[in-house]
Amino acid sequence: MKRVGILRGGEKDYENSLEKGGELISHIVENLSDRWKVIDIFIDKDGIWYIAGKKFQPLDLIDKVDVVWNATHPSYSNVLKIFSILFIGFDFFSFDVSKSRTLLEEHMKKIGVKMPRHFIIPPYQKDFDGPLEKYIIKKAKEVHQKFSAPWIVRSFVNNSSMGIHVAETFPKLVEALEDGVNHDASILVEELISGKNAFMHTVSNFRDENIYAFPAGNFSDIEKEKLINLAKDLHKNFGVFHYLKSNFVLHPRKGIFLTSVEFSPDFKQGSHFHKVCESVGTKTHNVIESILNSVL
Repeated sequence: MKRVGILRGGEKDYENSLEKGGELISHIVENLSDRWKVIDIFIDKDGIWYIAGKKFQPLDLIDKVDVVWNATHPSYSNVLKIFSILFIGFDFFSFDVSKSRTLLEEHMKKIGVKMPRHFIIPPYQKDFDGPLEKYIIKKAKEVHQKFSAPWIVRSFVNNSSMGIHVAETFPKLVEALEDGVNHDASILVEELISGKNAFMHTVSNFRDENIYAFPAGNFSDIEKEKLINLAKDLHKNFGVFHYLKSNFVLHPRKGIFLTSVEFSPDFKQGSHFHKVCESVGTKTHNVIESILNSVL
């Protein structure tokens, strides 16, 4: 039986990493336990490594795992490299792009991929920004000067209770910004591109293809071909080792816009990835196993 260590926690992106790693552990245990033994590797916020509640040194992994799936910050992949431990994970650039809307947009401009215009508002600081009411109006005017309605407004906080607002008028924009400011986080205001949403999943070395693109859904043949080609191009451009989800919107006149990217599959039952796997006669755990085997 092969052994896979699921590395989660860490000093950065702690909560998100715990959740993602936990989902992966559950999925492998429930579906692949006859071929894969899972070892839960936890790193606390102080950077201390644990297995089964006991501290250990990363060097000790050499005799405990065949491969590690890094569900936390890519800096820990460098530790695995030092000891020549096989691993699955994404690099620093991919991690930074997935967290920074500005960095993603700058990179897309270089390769000619369109994205909706955006405006980022930093967290409100009373001593520096002045009265809250005036600050919100000021920022709303700055957004309006950059691009017109409708706008999408959302917080950068993970698992925030702030919903995604669609503001079609200036007063609605002010209301949305007020909600965002109350969450003490940066706010992303984005140009709303009306059209059909497309979520494209690409996987490396699956079904005898270097880059396998899952079907695009309910689109015309021409649209499907464009989406598949663009998704594969992004997969190659990012230098993705294993998986990429490219989220697009198709405007009837303006063309295809990229809205965001994700480098980790969503293994939850009922997720979009789960559904597209079933649509082509496979299961999410088949993709997981293919990714695991690709590094051995």
